Amino acid sequence: MVLSSIIAKIQTMRQSGVLCVAKSISLLTLRLYIAKVFLTAGLTKIGNWDTTIALFEYEYGVPLLPPEIAAYMATAAELSLPIALIVGLLTPLAALGLFIMTLVIELFIYPGTTEHYYWMLLLGVLITHGGGKLSADFWGMKLLTKSTH
Repeated sequence: MVLSSIIAKIQTMRQSGVLCVAKSISLLTLRLYIAKVFLTAGLTKIGNWDTTIALFEYEYGVPLLPPEIAAYMATAAELSLPIALIVGLLTPLAALGLFIMTLVIELFIYPGTTEHYYWMLLLGVLITHGGGKLSADFWGMKLLTKSTH
């Protein structure tokens, strides 16, 4: 009885569009939260480049890449991909880039950091669900499909 009542309310909310609005707001909030995390890291890196290079050389030990190249790549990703997330432009690709970067950090630099798992979970939601209706992706596709008809 209670379960069927809950299901009926969810169906009503779905039909009225309330869930769609909630999903879009949730995805926007997610994008902004994750963007802040990585953009702050990128701005910190460019704030003192000598320290950044030293960290990549002596503490991080990124495998397969020279420290300076790794520092440039990480900083570029941390400054560009969050901007794409804020705008909601190519959201799944931007989120995938940050997911891979976080995975590398978790596996090779700071293993066992619970926060990384949380970030990867949130990025996984953006990879699979996109930016929502409050994103450049959505409005760009809407314009493209409108112009082709």
